[in-house]
Amino acid sequence: MFHASSAKPIDDSLNNIVEEIEAQNPNLLVLAARQLRYSLHQTTVELTITEPRPFNVLEEFIIRAGIEFDPPPTANELASILGLDKVFVQSTIATLQKLQTLAPKSPITVTEQGRLFYEKGSVPQPPYTVQIHGITDSLGETVTFQAEPLNEVVINLPSLANILNINYKIHEVSSLSLEQIQTSLQASGVALHVPEAGKLVTAFRVIAPTQTIWRKISLFVIFNPKEDKISLQLRRGKQILDSRSKWLEILLTEGKLSLDAVWKLANESINIEQEVALKYKNIEIEARLEEIQQQALEVNKKQVIQLRDRQIYQTFLEIINTAKHQIIIYSPWLNIVNDEFLHLIQQLAKRGVWILIGYGIEEQQQISAEISEKLQAIKTPEGLPSVQFVWLGDSYIKEIIVDREIYLCGSYRWLSSRGYQLPLGELVYQVTIPQQVQEAYEFLANRLQNQTQQLWKKAVENRDLQIAVDALCIWGALRMEEIAITEIEKSNWLELLPIWLNVILHGLRSNNLPDDLKSFNLALSLLSQLTGEEVFIDSLREGWRQVINAIATHNRDTALNLLNNEAWSQFIRLHIVLQEDSPETLISQQNLPQPGKKDKPETKLKKEPAQKKTRKKVKE
Repeated sequence: MFHASSAKPIDDSLNNIVEEIEAQNPNLLVLAARQLRYSLHQTTVELTITEPRPFNVLEEFIIRAGIEFDPPPTANELASILGLDKVFVQSTIATLQKLQTLAPKSPITVTEQGRLFYEKGSVPQPPYTVQIHGITDSLGETVTFQAEPLNEVVINLPSLANILNINYKIHEVSSLSLEQIQTSLQASGVALHVPEAGKLVTAFRVIAPTQTIWRKISLFVIFNPKEDKISLQLRRGKQILDSRSKWLEILLTEGKLSLDAVWKLANESINIEQEVALKYKNIEIEARLEEIQQQALEVNKKQVIQLRDRQIYQTFLEIINTAKHQIIIYSPWLNIVNDEFLHLIQQLAKRGVWILIGYGIEEQQQISAEISEKLQAIKTPEGLPSVQFVWLGDSYIKEIIVDREIYLCGSYRWLSSRGYQLPLGELVYQVTIPQQVQEAYEFLANRLQNQTQQLWKKAVENRDLQIAVDALCIWGALRMEEIAITEIEKSNWLELLPIWLNVILHGLRSNNLPDDLKSFNLALSLLSQLTGEEVFIDSLREGWRQVINAIATHNRDTALNLLNNEAWSQFIRLHIVLQEDSPETLISQQNLPQPGKKDKPETKLKKEPAQKKTRKKVKE
């Protein structure tokens, strides 16, 4: 495997919880677990509280007058209306003002608090004070209140905030408004602010410096192999803190949080392969990887380069972008393809690069419809799918081969959820040793070829044109054009000849002229079986003209050698060329591009409307 030790970074004190998690969820694997500490901030607060008593008749009249009269009366006016001694009325008004039921001004003005009490047929009693302790939770970003203070406990554990290098938003109690204090008191259930009962907190003040109180917390990294999903879980004891766990996951995906600091992953990496890969171990790949690891340690420092974590993704994109002919990717999971990668392979498709993606780690594993649609939407200029994906399975190690020159292998998830964002101590080897690259290529190419044979068999049995097109594209990407044309001949499926020509044309676009011309000679020999009345004849004619033109662009003599007397007679019979044409004039008529002007071959090789018949048929 990637690391000699299979021990996972799990604190001994958390072993029981880890075992419980994995026992209750057989599909989950706890990669790491660590106990830390986090801070609570305790502030002692003095609250001023008023409670109700039934109002007397005069108090009721005074408050009612302040609410219902417009304009509200003065003390003297109300005394005159009621026929009472003004001194008596003024004294009662002064009492109500002290109780904050009336505002300290004339005319009579009822406060909001006074209205609340009046609705309940009461007025407040003289206020009293109580002390309570406000607890600011750095994780919950909330303030709660409790009657008893927290005890200080010595906890010799690293701080969660320091290790993750994150800043908590701490709400200082002194900065809160009265309304916020009242809301927090109600949420805390301490029954000190109960408006429905007329019990109100009317003021507060901080009476002691804030204390920092430490408490234990546990952080778990959990992996779901089937979904290829990493999740973080914070626990206070056995209580799962869902909202805070999701908050940490968001920080992780945004690159604002690194797990390296928690488990010192640079030296003691979290390898999801450590246990899962044992189930999906491929002996041949493992042996090749061990040899690469040894070479990386001992020799070939320039030909075997180790890449870690965040440098991997950028290197991955840079190497992919250098492709001239072919990219083969193996990724156990294929459940997300980001926009940056999609845009890149779209540009590669225009340059004539084939992309083959092998995937799968279990039987019956499916690609989501969304991913399938995005990849199938990437077409060659002739309308063929430039990206093919094939179920391979049997391996957990991720591999990439570019133009049979560069080989990447390791633990990095090229095409899976958040694989390019999570710093999980992942390790990739960049290999340019020809023998190693060739061995890896042959292994993946053989597996792709085997699956393609099964795909072709299914296409022939059901005469399924779309499946047949996929098989031809894979053979074209593997430079197995001769196998493709041989299978077309064996199955007597000549309708696929224009498709085969388009596959060839895409390879020629990237200067990829086959070394062996047997495939072309066989394809030319099949022309004798055509009458010239086939529904696909127009596409065939245009296809041959463009292929000959593309071959001549690379090597004029090769194009002329293909057009021997027998082939030329078939070209004339099927009206691919005119009777008065010659091979030389055919090539010259194609207006060959001049050296140094091959930057946009897709424009020069663009098909005429006749080819649209083939495109439509492929979709059917």
